[in-house]
Amino acid sequence: MKKLVMLSIGILLAGAANAQTFGIKGGANFANIIKTGDEDFNTELKPGFNAGIFVDIPIVSGFSVAPELMFSQKGYKTSGTSLLFGPNEYTVTTNFIELPILAKINATNRFSIVLGPQVSFLTATTEKFTQGSDTYKNTIREENDNLRKSLFGGVGGLNIGLTESLSLHGRYAIDFQKNNENGTSETPLYKNQVFQASLAIKL
Repeated sequence: MKKLVMLSIGILLAGAANAQTFGIKGGANFANIIKTGDEDFNTELKPGFNAGIFVDIPIVSGFSVAPELMFSQKGYKTSGTSLLFGPNEYTVTTNFIELPILAKINATNRFSIVLGPQVSFLTATTEKFTQGSDTYKNTIREENDNLRKSLFGGVGGLNIGLTESLSLHGRYAIDFQKNNENGTSETPLYKNQVFQASLAIKL
């Protein structure tokens, strides 16, 4: 996976050399999952964050290619109540390095639409279980064979210019692949989805 990440960085830097716009961005994630197995449990939105860099490579007037290199937290949260121990909460946080390659259509000087594929590289998964005053945490590194190390997905969203150098990015991203091939009670089958809101600064 490290080779793929380095290749992604190389692609982004090559694009930056020809880019009209280069900058940094960061913001909030609101993640959940789409269950694809037979597991019966309800999930809630899990907050996280995103941060990274972006470039804008003009192709023709009003259209450009906008690759990004992002760190993004996904996952899900579920809660319940035990007759013996009371309320409990289980949270899964998945950390990804992501490379979206977006087509950008400029509708106006301040408003643009973006759409395109992305590849996500899993770096770590953290599980947290809270029961009353007790909290248990477990980190699953990328070497775990039950989880896919890379996932192909899609991204769509809007960019709203606030000033000449500051803009608001809204995104919805979904994985087209399941997190693993064989779901178990410990690792259920699902696809990631996330809503993102970020502030972007042109450098």
